[in-house]
Amino acid sequence: MDKTLEKPDKNGSPDFWNVGANTMTNNSHSLIPEKQVSLSDLHQQTGRTCISIGWNFVLILTTLIVLSACITTPVLAGTKYMSGSPDLSVSIEGNNEFTPGTSVPLTVMVQNSGLNQMKFVQSGIVETDDNPSTAKMVTVTLYPGDCPILVKSDSQMIGDVDSSESVPATFEIRIPDEARAGTYYVPIVLDYTYLGNSEQVGTDSIVYRYINKKDEKILPFVVQSAINLDIVDIQSDSISAGSSGYITLTLKNTGTDAGKKAVAKLVRDENSPIIPVDSNVFLGEFNPDDTMQAKFKVSVSEDAEPQQYPLSLLVTYENADGETVDTPVQKFGIPVGSKVTFTITNPPAEIRPGQKVILEVAYRNDGSVPVFGAEARLSAVDPFTSDDDLAYIGDLKPGETGIAHFKVSVGSDATVKSYGLDSEVKYRDALDDSQISDTIKIPVTIVEKEGIGALLGNPIVIAVLLMIILGAGYYVYTNRKAMPTK
Repeated sequence: MDKTLEKPDKNGSPDFWNVGANTMTNNSHSLIPEKQVSLSDLHQQTGRTCISIGWNFVLILTTLIVLSACITTPVLAGTKYMSGSPDLSVSIEGNNEFTPGTSVPLTVMVQNSGLNQMKFVQSGIVETDDNPSTAKMVTVTLYPGDCPILVKSDSQMIGDVDSSESVPATFEIRIPDEARAGTYYVPIVLDYTYLGNSEQVGTDSIVYRYINKKDEKILPFVVQSAINLDIVDIQSDSISAGSSGYITLTLKNTGTDAGKKAVAKLVRDENSPIIPVDSNVFLGEFNPDDTMQAKFKVSVSEDAEPQQYPLSLLVTYENADGETVDTPVQKFGIPVGSKVTFTITNPPAEIRPGQKVILEVAYRNDGSVPVFGAEARLSAVDPFTSDDDLAYIGDLKPGETGIAHFKVSVGSDATVKSYGLDSEVKYRDALDDSQISDTIKIPVTIVEKEGIGALLGNPIVIAVLLMIILGAGYYVYTNRKAMPTK
């Protein structure tokens, strides 16, 4: 049996590199001659083997990466639609019932229910910008047809309408006063374009073929049974600032339908100074061409200026369908006169201290409405007193003047100057309501006394007279004493 002998190297370690030397020497049956391999040759062979293994590893890794990219990266594909087209329909948004005599916005909803029925997805196909089910550049036109409406708007452009999308188009319309109740059909025309087909040219170009189409649709349009309210006459009785009055309105049903249980309602307009007191008047049956009167009581604030102010009126009634509806609000103006004021037209009275006189005062009605049963009241203060401070004037139309008389006394020590006595006028307006005017000043002037009265009122004159009287008395007394007794 062959044996491999180990012999230590110079460092004492076994030398494994001399293989089979002793075996070949001792084994006489071996046919292979002994070959000794040096250490440097073995190192060269090992290096070449390692380099070869490294290149093989890089080649295998590169191949795996390429195969992985081919497996995980999908092939780019495009979509081509083979069939489909828009399918547009229209409807009125909200309620489709309208009242005669109104102007309203009519919103029409355009809906696309078209579908793409077939498409191909394949590599090499260039993706198209549009699909056949999209309605492009849609224009909506509303026509009155046989419906009693006036279309105020032009055609409306609503752009593209994709499949399953709804787009609104709004028109301003007017339903005339004389429109008869009933169901009508309003024609609507839709003009649009859609993709008929597309053809790919080469690998990066597409030829589009569009189709222009015009669709005519109809919409059910209901005109309600309604009366048409018209205010044919307005009468106001002596309405002025700070007072009350009546407004009488003549109403006419100019429509073609009757209203039952009709009630006329007067409504205050925002911040108008005219305030309805009695705001509802029952009219009852209001048939076509009927004319009725409604009388309302109103009051006016004191700060109202002389001008016209707005009020609103509507009629609530039951129509032929048994529904309770309101007519469109009618606005109208009511003239308001200036607040009732009085002016004293006679010049200031002149009174002397200690004098008692009948003071005559002329009051002029400077308001825009008549007053009834006017009475003037005087407020006398020191140095004046009055035994009769109330005077009756009577009825005064605008611009008329009435005379009041007061008994006035002036104290003897009154200072000579001008005074203003307070007075006011109480009266009744056109509704027999009691009203009181603002304070009116009565001008009065205290003047110096004249004649003997003026002399007797002067203290110097009184002192001189007193000295003269005393002197005369003394003279008489001394003369009588000097005369001999008989």
